[in-house]
Amino acid sequence: MKFRPCIDLHNGQVKQIVGSSLADGQEPETNFVSDRSPAWFAELYRADGLTGGHVIKLGPNNDAAARAALAAWPGGLQVGGGITAENAESWLEAGAAQVIVTSYIFQNGRIDEERLERLLSTVGPERLVLDLSCRKKDGQYHVVTDRWQTFTETGVEAGSLAELSKSCCEFLVHGVDVEGKQQGMDEELIQLLAEHSPIPCVYAGGVRSFEDLEKLNEAGNGRIDVTVGSALDLFGGTLPYRDVVEYCHNSSK
Repeated sequence: MKFRPCIDLHNGQVKQIVGSSLADGQEPETNFVSDRSPAWFAELYRADGLTGGHVIKLGPNNDAAARAALAAWPGGLQVGGGITAENAESWLEAGAAQVIVTSYIFQNGRIDEERLERLLSTVGPERLVLDLSCRKKDGQYHVVTDRWQTFTETGVEAGSLAELSKSCCEFLVHGVDVEGKQQGMDEELIQLLAEHSPIPCVYAGGVRSFEDLEKLNEAGNGRIDVTVGSALDLFGGTLPYRDVVEYCHNSSK
C-alpha cells in the first residue's frame, strides 16, 4: 500500500474541503487553508520520493498554482480538474506524470465514447487516470461528476471496472460521502475495489488514524493505495505526515 499525497487547490490556495459541499455559486465547507505554496508541498513530496500523488484543481483560478506544483516535482505528480482532450497534452508538458479525468468523459450521465477515444488518442492509456469518485444511490455506488454533485448511470462494480480499465493506467476513487469528514472510511467501497479492480487503484475518503490505514491495507489486500487529507498534520489534523509516510513505506515492502 503506497501513500499518495495530495495538493487540493481552491482559488489558488492549498485547502482541505468537505467534498460533498462542493457546489456552484457557494463557498464549500473548508477544513483547512494552508499558508504554504503548492510548490512547497510538491517539493516536500519530491524530497520524500513520493510518486503518483495528485494535484486537484477544484474550480477556476487554479492553473498557475497547479503549474507551479508540477514544476517543483516534474514527473512525480498527476493533475486533475478541468482536463480535456484539448488541454491534456499541455498539462503533461507542464510536468504532470498523468492527467486525471472524470466529468469530461461523461455527458448527460453517460460515458461519451467519442470524447474518451479523443482523449486516448492524445495521451494514451498509460498517461490517463480515471477518477471514479462515487456516492451511493439505491444501494449501489455510482460515479459522480460536476464537483461530485451529479449522479451518472455508471456504477462502480465489476463490469464497469473491467471495461474502463482498458482505457487507463489506474483509478482514483474518492468515497465522496465520507470525504473530508474524518469520520471513518467507506470499507465496503474499499473491498469492492480490491476485489474487482484489475488495475492499480487509489482510495481517498475518511482516513483518520493508523487503525484506519491498517483496515484499508487489510480490506484492500494490499492492492489499494491511499490518500490522506484533512487528518494529516500538514493540513491541520493530528495524524503525523512523517509517520504515515514511514508506515506506508514499510507496509509495501
